[in-house]
Amino acid sequence: MGMTGVLRPGHAAIRVLDMKEATHFYGEVLGLIEVGRDSYGRVYYRAWDERDHHSIVLREADSAGIDFFGFKVDSVATLDRLEAETQAYGLKTSRVPAGDLLQTGERVRVEIVSGHTIELYAEKGKANSPQMVDNPPPWNSESERGIAPIRLDHALLYGPDIEKVQDYFVKVLGFYLTEQILMEDGKTQLAIWLACSNKAHDIAFVRHHEPNKLHHVSFLLDTWEKVLRAADIMSMNKISIDMGPTRHGVTRGTTIYAFDPSGNRFETFSGGYQTYPDWDPLTWTWDEVGAAVYYHDRALNPAFLEVVT
Repeated sequence: MGMTGVLRPGHAAIRVLDMKEATHFYGEVLGLIEVGRDSYGRVYYRAWDERDHHSIVLREADSAGIDFFGFKVDSVATLDRLEAETQAYGLKTSRVPAGDLLQTGERVRVEIVSGHTIELYAEKGKANSPQMVDNPPPWNSESERGIAPIRLDHALLYGPDIEKVQDYFVKVLGFYLTEQILMEDGKTQLAIWLACSNKAHDIAFVRHHEPNKLHHVSFLLDTWEKVLRAADIMSMNKISIDMGPTRHGVTRGTTIYAFDPSGNRFETFSGGYQTYPDWDPLTWTWDEVGAAVYYHDRALNPAFLEVVT
């Protein structure tokens, strides 16, 4: 049960430039499981240990990036309540009818001040099979194909007014701030990490002059060794690696950043700490920003701030 009524990140809708290239990458290299295609040409995937129908939706488009990022809530009553509270807060909402995404119920869509579209939904079809839930093995054939992440973990989004984004996520959706990086003045936030659970984060934002930009979608692996294995698979398939394998100071997670064939950055991530809403957020100052992002190198790769889709 989510602490706030928001359970977890539920899906990311990603724009790709060439669907044939994208389906090979997401299916065979990343190792997600294709679960369906719809009449709009969108392709749906889930990670091997996820219980809902899908977590990734691909749409072919003229530009790469993200269409929306969705969170699952614990009930239709919670969905209705959060919609009303979002409207009372001063943000407009719209309803997307059930069935617009495969096996997904009605969704509440909100455009936040960073320009991103956030969705909330309560109902999605299950991916459970007897092999997944009855006397399950610790791994199966799907967990050995490609990189094979466990689940969609989080997204990092770039846009303006992230302090206002934080205000909405905290006051309305019940998230809490787990970490932050401050700019040179020691007050203005460069980046924020927010959680609705006891993970290190479920979504993060970096201050950026352009709205509605994607930095990365992140997939969870169970161990550092699996991150190293992911690096091997990326190199074997000539995937463009941005940074890593390395460790973050923020979240303490181990990581690789790389790019899909359309130029969308993705992360393979493991580790990170557990946190709770009554904890004070961890703060990184500008003089340690390099270690905050890349703890081993202790230097910030300029592409981390500049390359987005």
